[in-house]
Amino acid sequence: MTRPLVIRNVSLANGDTATLRIDNGVIVAVGVGEVGAGDAGAGDADAVVLEASGLIALPGLVDLHTHLREPGREDAETIESGSRSAARGGFTAVHAMANTTPVADTAGVVEQVWSRGREVGLVDVYPVGAVTVGLGGTQLSEMGAMAMSRARVRVFSDDGKCVHDPVIMRRALEYAKTFNGVIAQHAQDPRLTDGAQMHEGVVSAELGLAGWPAVAEESIIARDVLLAGHVGSRLHVCHVSTAGSVEIVRWAKSRGINVTAEVMPHHLLLTDESVRGYDPRFKVNPPLRTQADVDAVRAGLADGTIDIVATDHAPHPDEDKDCEWAAAAMGMIGLETALGIVQKTMVDTGLLTWEQVAVKMSTLPARIGGVDAEHGRPLTPGEPANITLVDPRDNWTVDPSATASRSNNSPFGGVELPGRAVATFLRGTPTHLDHRFEGLFA
Repeated sequence: MTRPLVIRNVSLANGDTATLRIDNGVIVAVGVGEVGAGDAGAGDADAVVLEASGLIALPGLVDLHTHLREPGREDAETIESGSRSAARGGFTAVHAMANTTPVADTAGVVEQVWSRGREVGLVDVYPVGAVTVGLGGTQLSEMGAMAMSRARVRVFSDDGKCVHDPVIMRRALEYAKTFNGVIAQHAQDPRLTDGAQMHEGVVSAELGLAGWPAVAEESIIARDVLLAGHVGSRLHVCHVSTAGSVEIVRWAKSRGINVTAEVMPHHLLLTDESVRGYDPRFKVNPPLRTQADVDAVRAGLADGTIDIVATDHAPHPDEDKDCEWAAAAMGMIGLETALGIVQKTMVDTGLLTWEQVAVKMSTLPARIGGVDAEHGRPLTPGEPANITLVDPRDNWTVDPSATASRSNNSPFGGVELPGRAVATFLRGTPTHLDHRFEGLFA
């Protein structure tokens, strides 16, 4: 049996100072108020005592949109390396997207991913099932079998490819409704984006790169919210990136349509101006948009139109990014920088409080993904001890070569971020500790 853990004098997301006592993976006591230096805070001489003054305790972060690449592309990422990167970023649960090799479109594949995640044990890995066989867009996958498997899949997505056929999308929404699943759509009309290299606008015209128009995203979202409303099913919109998309989701919610949406950290910070250097690390799908779009998605996240922040962590080997722009793969890693970017763009600008960050990066993604019995729980007695400790004053410079991921395709190298996770606990077990705490658990 492991020793009890006492996290002393930590700030809760609501601003209260508290001491948390954890035993056997569960929060057993929460004492509000500052504790003296000579008091362990729980009366246990055998407890590991972590002094957390100046830190913020959040429920462990949950990512609804992660690419772990295993099986099939272990050269880019593995479940182990991706899990380690997630733990460093403050995550205790991730949803692993289905575009693996083979595609996660059967119970056998999702159970393999789920089992490997449990074996690694650094974060809870929840497989996302494909909507269509082989991501081909023409035949529905074995969604029911995946839902009934040991992996208990509840999120289904062909991410990387749009479920473009409206009949297939309608049937998927109807199918998922039978087990309270959710279809997470990659909103991209393929005919409007054929050969696209970046956002369609002034910068793409100046650079001579084929444009990815905002309407290609917005038209699919508009269609799908109407389908979801017609069927009475749950729709989740992946990586919202345009002002028009925010308005469509806002309209759908006002009509009572059961739609949720996510935004990625890079769409909160970067614009298409970043592409001027033709650096493939800035090549992503959907592409970096304009400053007006960045402002709109920030406002949408702040007012609740956009429900959550997800990472779209997309690792690639060097050869897929260290090449000319047109040939480069789309995507960037993001598990370890997500929290710092959210603080920089949303907290330090006054758009979100830390209590709201906890909702948008833990509570709601867990609820949307159907894992809220274990994750996204309040830090109260009787709840699983899935906890992230954040140092909001720990300014640090991003070094992609130092990531725990197998890939280093981050556009944020050399960027200073204002805060990060310094300790992560999965059911009371430390999965990430920075240098100041490593000796406590030796």
